[in-house]
Amino acid sequence: MTEKEKKQKAKKDKTEEKKEFLPPLDISSIVLPFYSQALVKLGQAEDPISKKTEENLDFAKRLIDILDLLKEKTKANLKPEEEKFLEACLHQIKMLYMEKAKIIKL
Repeated sequence: MTEKEKKQKAKKDKTEEKKEFLPPLDISSIVLPFYSQALVKLGQAEDPISKKTEENLDFAKRLIDILDLLKEKTKANLKPEEEKFLEACLHQIKMLYMEKAKIIKL
C-alpha cells in the first residue's frame, strides 16, 4: 500500500467515525423522543442534561397528550406494527403516570 493510499484510507476511516447515527425514518422516530422525555419527567430515567432524576407530572401528562394526539391523527394510517408500538409506549407511560399521580396503585 502506497503512502497516498494509506492517507486516503485514514481519511476515510476518520470520516466514518464522525458520522452520527441516523435513526430510521418511521413512526418510532417521532414517538421515541416524546416517550423518552416522558420517562424522564416521570422520574423513571435520569435527565441527560441535569444528571438528576426528578418528577414533573404536569409535563409528563402533556407528553402523553401529545402522543395521544399523534395516535388519533394517524388512526388508520399506520402499519399494524407501528400502531402496536405507539399503543405499547402510550400504555406504559400512562400506567406509570397514573401510579405516580396516585390514581392507581400497582
